[in-house]
Amino acid sequence: MNINDFKSNDPIAWCPGCGDFGILSAVKKAFVASGREPKDILLVSGIGQAAKLPHYIKCNCFNGLHGRALPAAVGAKIANRNLTVVVTTGDGDCYGEGGNHFMHNIRRNVDITVVVHNNQVYGLTKGQASPTTDEGFVTKVQEAGVVVPALHPLELAISLGCGFVARGYCSDIEHLSGLIVEGIKHKGFSLVDVLQPCVTFNKKNTYEWYSQRVYKLSEDKSYNPGDKLSAYQKAAEWGDKIPIGIIYKEEKSSYEEKTGLNSRPVLVEEKIESIDIKSLLQNFI
Repeated sequence: MNINDFKSNDPIAWCPGCGDFGILSAVKKAFVASGREPKDILLVSGIGQAAKLPHYIKCNCFNGLHGRALPAAVGAKIANRNLTVVVTTGDGDCYGEGGNHFMHNIRRNVDITVVVHNNQVYGLTKGQASPTTDEGFVTKVQEAGVVVPALHPLELAISLGCGFVARGYCSDIEHLSGLIVEGIKHKGFSLVDVLQPCVTFNKKNTYEWYSQRVYKLSEDKSYNPGDKLSAYQKAAEWGDKIPIGIIYKEEKSSYEEKTGLNSRPVLVEEKIESIDIKSLLQNFI
């Protein structure tokens, strides 16, 4: 496969300079590196600027409701485990409206990869604060500044036992693509949170702001992503220094393995003509 195999003809409706362009390129590169054909990949999204991404890649896609991408993705993976299922979502979509699904699907550990475009605002609905917006940040809605502390999704994911937790930066496409590839390879729930400037509504967390702060964990040869305490400490770094890379990784049994789904025929390949539900209906008479 090559990049052109995943090319979509849909016009892209993002602002010029949006960080989503880098994420789009990284996702395409990751799909090429995975060796899967477009027919074998399902991209699932909810609502938001990040949720437009499946329209710009040639593969199977499903657009759901705001915050509800994960239930659809999990259902698809359970029904057809041969699919590579990737969720593309935003910080508001996933950590706000979808926060409940985020927490409990980490616990379930279904084999999907979740790529979160984290621009720290609601970009589609004109820039109000999202769950990850820094305290004190001023928006058109929060005119006096955000008064509640920001949600820290990586710390939350590690505390809930997520087996693959990573952070990327949209400007470093090669590095981000590699993280997505590793997330796809990981058997279980994988989170790739992506730092992404919103050039229209977030004038604080800009490309320049991030470029002065991000550093790669891979450059620290002593860092062990299997050490949960160290991973939690790295996930908590924010401000003058922000780590990117694989923050935590742990091999554990997936939902499909624990429930025995992997040893059963793929659900979508089952014949439904032979199913007789008359005996079940008798219970309601």
